Amino acid sequence: MLQLRHSVARSTLRAVCLASASLWVVGSGALTVRAEAAPVPVVQGAFASDRLSVEVVGDGPDVVLIPGLASSREVWRAEADRLQPTHRVHLVQLAGFAGAPWTHGDGPFVEPVVGDLARYIREAGLERPAVIGHSMGGLSALLLAQGHPGLVGKVMSVDSLPFFSAMFGPQVTPESARPFAAQAAAGILSADEAGFRTHQAQGAIGLARDPATREAIVDWSMATDRRAMATAMSEVMTTDARPGLAAMTTPVWAVYASDADGGAPAAMADAVWGREYAALPGVRLIRVDDARHFIMADRPERFAELVDQFLAD
Repeated sequence: MLQLRHSVARSTLRAVCLASASLWVVGSGALTVRAEAAPVPVVQGAFASDRLSVEVVGDGPDVVLIPGLASSREVWRAEADRLQPTHRVHLVQLAGFAGAPWTHGDGPFVEPVVGDLARYIREAGLERPAVIGHSMGGLSALLLAQGHPGLVGKVMSVDSLPFFSAMFGPQVTPESARPFAAQAAAGILSADEAGFRTHQAQGAIGLARDPATREAIVDWSMATDRRAMATAMSEVMTTDARPGLAAMTTPVWAVYASDADGGAPAAMADAVWGREYAALPGVRLIRVDDARHFIMADRPERFAELVDQFLAD
């Protein structure tokens, strides 16, 4: 989820949403950053979708990795390479993001993706896989577990809230966020190429520490279909998974970032994540210090340690 530090300087929800609208993108920091097109996916079985593709590597218990908005699956590459000797890893690429084809205009985004994730798990014959999602991918993982609890073994959400716009205050609702979501989407669509790139480069500084990661953030977002990005951003800003938390039986780990030097202060991060996940029975909240939004990039060794604990739990 976008760094909480944006909320410190907010004057209105509108200002913050418009400032951050085009920045919910990916990088891989200390991971191997690859801004070029992703390799041709090896898709499990005969699964076909115009909403996502899946590259499968390794052998063993199944792990599904979902990237965030405007992300390439390459954000997970180092983690997939590390896991594949012991796990079968399913790297998801969402249509419209980071150069993947998009054929749906300004049609719906999140719900069809969640539906096809569920269909993939069924058709590929996965048995209650672990699902790890970053940012928007974390929200998608929560929605997947809520809508299809029998398909998902466990969920790790990485710097992701069940209601994105709650970072702007506990009083915000999907309805009150709706006008600002529309304005954020309009800003994404109307920006010229040069201005959009500049905005992405400025925002990337707050999302990752590593210069190579910041470059990848810009490259991937520039390769993303603007209509897909605008629609996804608008939907995420107005999608509230909190009402379904109390009934969830799927184990959830919520890993979130804190960075005293330009990121979310620890006390603020603790307060927001604790408040927003309060209704989820048994949730395990884990703060990772000295990291910004891309925890897997800023603290790769710590993140790998957490993933191993999560998978073994």
